[in-house]
Amino acid sequence: MGGRQMAVRKAKLTKRTVDAAQPEAARYAIHDSEISGFKVYVSTKGQKAFYLRYRVGGGRGATIREPKIGNHGELTVEAARQIATDWIAEVRAGGDPGADRQRRREAPRMNELLDRYVDEHVRVHKKASSAQNDEGNIRKYLRPSLGGKKVAELTRDDIAALHGRLSETPYQANRVLALLSKAMNFAEVWGWRPQGSNPCRHVKKYPEAKRKRFLSPAELGVLGDALRRAEAGELGAVMPSAVAAIRLLILTGARFSEIVGLRWDWIDFDAGRANLPDSKTGEKVITLPPAALEVLAAIPRDEGNPHVIVGAKPGAALVNLKRPWSIIREAAGLSDLRIHDLRHSFASVGAAGGMSLPIIGALLGHTQAATTQRYTHLSDDPLQAAAAQISGQVAAAMAAETGDVVPIRQQR
Repeated sequence: MGGRQMAVRKAKLTKRTVDAAQPEAARYAIHDSEISGFKVYVSTKGQKAFYLRYRVGGGRGATIREPKIGNHGELTVEAARQIATDWIAEVRAGGDPGADRQRRREAPRMNELLDRYVDEHVRVHKKASSAQNDEGNIRKYLRPSLGGKKVAELTRDDIAALHGRLSETPYQANRVLALLSKAMNFAEVWGWRPQGSNPCRHVKKYPEAKRKRFLSPAELGVLGDALRRAEAGELGAVMPSAVAAIRLLILTGARFSEIVGLRWDWIDFDAGRANLPDSKTGEKVITLPPAALEVLAAIPRDEGNPHVIVGAKPGAALVNLKRPWSIIREAAGLSDLRIHDLRHSFASVGAAGGMSLPIIGALLGHTQAATTQRYTHLSDDPLQAAAAQISGQVAAAMAAETGDVVPIRQQR
């Protein structure tokens, strides 16, 4: 059963030819008379688009493709002709430009990468607080700027532009860059980008001024006075558990999350230690000196609440020290002091007293020696004293008359 086959319309495709083509009752094609397979389709509504028909492979296994080059109006006839010429050259060299174009259209976008990165890495391998920070940075910075871009097409310029927009907050800018770089490494592992193509490389991080805020002995005194006033009710509604938390922070050098997360069954009063099953660096022991044990012994226990630092809600821990800390530091005249500076101050007292950095690092729970190096300069005073003692004896020996040399004595 056969019907009459419509004659092929053929002409050299030019601007004049394409512009003159009018819509008909059915969609039709005008084939270019010079480039085999190059054609323009005219829809029933008069829309016109360029296509190229070609064969991939040979024999019975050959595949016929007819990918769209582009719409007339968005592309000139000559531009479409050039693309068709380039595609034919690719096909002759064994390529398949239509399939390549389809793969690009279906290629994953950054939002898909970020979703998978969060599901398979952040929520699986990171601590809850770190995961929360990562997801916040993704939601606030990465999705709005880069979410719609193809993973394979993300460039160093795209990333440098985002990093530059965050230049007024260099710490934040660098954290976002590090997060994005990690996600792009996974894109390579998952085959979404070529190996070694991470576009975050060579985007220079901003210098970060390391904050060094330590309490002096005088400041420790005024802070202690403010805590006593808070305990006496002189500073308004400050929960006793908040004051206890601040005391434990300065007396142990522990992290904020470690103190507010303390449970009574983790504390060994006889051994003077708290055995944390988990922390930022994994299992950890917090050494509890006598002063810290006194604070703990004075804290009333709430029946049914396993937490040492209790919150207002029955059975729950205190989760936020922002308001009580603000009241106490203002009362002490230490408005620039952060909670984390209490940990720094604990370490600084040890360093200034000549305690070794490995010991300080062990007390703080540092897993990297370099983390403790920030306190090196605080040991200058004991070193100066030791140098003065030695050089004084050397000078005395050098000044003595011959035969009357003063021996350098070893200090015990």
